[in-house]
Amino acid sequence: MKLITKEIQQRFAEIGDQSENKNPILVTRFFDPCGTASWYPTEYNPETDTCYGYVLWLTQKEWRTFSISELESIGRPSGLRIERDVDFEEKTLNEFTAVKRIIELNIEELKNKTQDQEYDRER
Repeated sequence: MKLITKEIQQRFAEIGDQSENKNPILVTRFFDPCGTASWYPTEYNPETDTCYGYVLWLTQKEWRTFSISELESIGRPSGLRIERDVDFEEKTLNEFTAVKRIIELNIEELKNKTQDQEYDRER
């Protein structure tokens, strides 16, 4: 799968430099289907084929530069590769963190319900 399509590259060009934006637009999402890593680019440089964006991996969160060609070259024994989330709709960082927090709360609630059910069965 091509991570940066012509349409996505055009969108980056329309948005331009977001380095001073405290609430940048996350244009797309790349993810490892075999792991927990996700990359949310806010800028793309076609000359160097690099992005700058928000990276989530396990419990780590950081803003950093990453190479698209390196992401595209990562292969897994299963044959799976880093993919672009075709269902991802661009959103601002604030929108993303709000949605992420709701998901985390829902997961926590499900864990608590499961633990309660296990406790009830043990009694």
